[in-house]
Amino acid sequence: MEKDLFEYGFNFNRRHFLSKLSLGVGSIALGSLLMPELFSGKNNEYEGNVGVPHFAPKAKRVIYLFQNGAPSQLESFDYKPKLREMTGQEIPSTVRGNQRLTGMTANQSSFPLAGSFVDFKQYGESRAWISDLFPYTSKIVDDICIVRSMYTEAINHDPALTFIQTGAQQGNRPSMGSWLSYGLGSENKNLPAFTVLLSRGIGNGQGVYSRLWSNGFLDSIHQGVQFSKGEDPVLFIKDPKGMDKNMRRRMLDNIAEVNRLSYEEFGDPEINTKIQQYEMAYRMQTAIPEVMDVSKESDDIIKLYGPDCMIPGTFAANALLARKLSESGVRFVQLYHQGWDQHGDLPYEITKQAKDVDQASAALVTDLKQRGLLDETLVIWGGEFGRTSYSQGKLTKDNYGRDHHPRCFSIWMAGGGVKPGIVYGETDDFGYNITKDPVHVHDFQATVLHQLGLHHEKLTFKHQGRRYRLTDVSGKIVKDILV
Repeated sequence: MEKDLFEYGFNFNRRHFLSKLSLGVGSIALGSLLMPELFSGKNNEYEGNVGVPHFAPKAKRVIYLFQNGAPSQLESFDYKPKLREMTGQEIPSTVRGNQRLTGMTANQSSFPLAGSFVDFKQYGESRAWISDLFPYTSKIVDDICIVRSMYTEAINHDPALTFIQTGAQQGNRPSMGSWLSYGLGSENKNLPAFTVLLSRGIGNGQGVYSRLWSNGFLDSIHQGVQFSKGEDPVLFIKDPKGMDKNMRRRMLDNIAEVNRLSYEEFGDPEINTKIQQYEMAYRMQTAIPEVMDVSKESDDIIKLYGPDCMIPGTFAANALLARKLSESGVRFVQLYHQGWDQHGDLPYEITKQAKDVDQASAALVTDLKQRGLLDETLVIWGGEFGRTSYSQGKLTKDNYGRDHHPRCFSIWMAGGGVKPGIVYGETDDFGYNITKDPVHVHDFQATVLHQLGLHHEKLTFKHQGRRYRLTDVSGKIVKDILV
């Protein structure tokens, strides 16, 4: 580090900088703006300058509309008429092969094919097949890229969720948003680089947990900040009763001085991270109320997203907030909408689930486009894996369920340098195996990083003697879907 500082033309070391700059936390914050590398972890192995992409990015920000629980590709974006024709027949052994099954269906004596209960139609210049459950998405089909050939390695929710969010099935790894915060920094010093919004659909569904937006072994400043639907969107940033801004400022300055002395003694970079977090919370006191206020949105915008966008905690409200946060410079906005785990009663549950998200998802793309923000914002919609083409449990004329299926699933992407109006990848007649252009989760992650100007093999961090990255030791950019 000292060598690096001399190369930048600064004739002092880190200790000298921290001891001589000033005691005020405001000056420390200024120092972090001028020389952010001073406050990064001592194991930082990032090949480049923090906050500077490796090459010219196509996107500045990401909004990830994560459909937690795994929506069925067979009732959404992967039309399979032959599967419908063969409903009730056993899935051919040549199709199923020896692929792993979950414990929920492994002991079934029969695996009857279940064609979709819902109709599909073709839309747009791409003539993409979209199910009738997604009428609003069908209207933006020429703005999105549908990828039908995603696949993963995990077959159960917990590891699959962790894998698609962090690149590993085990915990304590940084999430995608944390990697972007680490590699690119923040566009708005008054807001976190990575925010999380939660909503819930029908029933309890699969839960989400904070390690999905964890910083892992990165500095904790890169952890996702969860917003709530309550009176206080971000907990613990309001001043308590009896404390005014001047008192808060003096308190933070005193805490910063104690932390500075601790850093002098122990040299733990996490101490400096705590200083930054206190400062961020202080600045967020002013920024958060403004960005969370939707009362000034026009009637046209409310109509576009639907009336639910005025009900805090709904998917529609979070989609609108995602636009406002992204517009304000938040680097990575992560939405989780729970309730897609239809092991039984699928026709009823998925109909309600799709209605929760369809209008607002399409509205977000439309809203960004009309504001001139879609080209620089990458929007992603999808879950952690797919669903089986055979029925879990009893198949009846009007009811069935689908088990987990990692072999293929569908997502869509829009904006941020992704080709609009295309369908990429193909699966077999049963929606069970990929037949063309497979896209592994690590390929997807590499492509997202690439669109933000980051090389997935160079964005690394050394931890416990090993260099880690989001894509582990694999991943290739899916160039055919990029402009």
